[in-house]
Amino acid sequence: MGSIEINKDTYLKWYESMLLMRKFEEKAGQLYGQQKIRGFCHLYIGQEAVLAGAISVLKQEDSMITAYRDHAHALAKGVTPNAVMAELYGKATGCSKGKGGSMHMFSKEKHFYGGHGIVGGQIPLGAGVAFAEKYKSTGFLNVAYMGDGAVRQGVLSETFNMAALWKLPVIFVCENNGYAMGTSVERTTVQTDIYKLGLPYGIPSSPVDGMDPVAVHNAMDEAAQRARNGEGPTFLEMRTYRYKGHSMSDPQKYRTKEELESYKAKDPIETIKHAIEQAGYADEKWFEEIDNKIKAEIDESVKFAEESPWPEASELYTDVYMQKDYPYIKD
Repeated sequence: MGSIEINKDTYLKWYESMLLMRKFEEKAGQLYGQQKIRGFCHLYIGQEAVLAGAISVLKQEDSMITAYRDHAHALAKGVTPNAVMAELYGKATGCSKGKGGSMHMFSKEKHFYGGHGIVGGQIPLGAGVAFAEKYKSTGFLNVAYMGDGAVRQGVLSETFNMAALWKLPVIFVCENNGYAMGTSVERTTVQTDIYKLGLPYGIPSSPVDGMDPVAVHNAMDEAAQRARNGEGPTFLEMRTYRYKGHSMSDPQKYRTKEELESYKAKDPIETIKHAIEQAGYADEKWFEEIDNKIKAEIDESVKFAEESPWPEASELYTDVYMQKDYPYIKD
């Protein structure tokens, strides 16, 4: 039974937050094509419900960690569009001071701990953060996101065992978009029901419709209650879909146009918009105002990024070691 009520305000926040993620990512894709953003760029378009449904359950102090498809996660945790866009540009005003770029968004203030480029590398780190929360008796939890490709890393098994043994307050979430980098789940694993990987460790595990914020909210609510009650981890397989390629250089030849369109027909933003309209929670004027507000925020983030300074060369020597006067760093 859920503890966090879903009401009118929840639906309106879901719509606004998902629209911000979608429009921000669309703009990031355009800017990458213009070579304003360099390096890698992994878009989240289509998967927004996974984050919207989670944020409506989590407390501000709960932490989040994820892989390199991380722009939307940073936005969901409250990092400003300005700080995320500036980071994509590699500017000094970015949330990682321009040193991380697309794949390494961080915000200590918002309890968002990455953004990790090593496949599966964030999984044990999430458990480590949860261990710290338990050790300090904070009452907060960590949500550790991973892709369907990362679950085949050996570190998943090690982490599940340790998290279950110590009953850590962590929710492991696999964002299963079906294709990892570009190879279908069916071709890469004998266990296509990914959630079942948690069962041998005694971890409550289940599949969730990752295209539906309501389903995500309810599953995350139950998992969060378990974590806060000292009952240990939960593993959720969010079955979702990305409309774009793995990265901007992905030709997407591994799937059909018909399959893509079938998932677009279940678009979470349109689904929630329809639900809001049916319930009479908002009228067309409200939707128009939100659209204009988000467009203005994104336009401002681009202007902010364009006008921000590049990091100084001396920044190469900072944030490397905890010890500020580390003797082996010379500039």
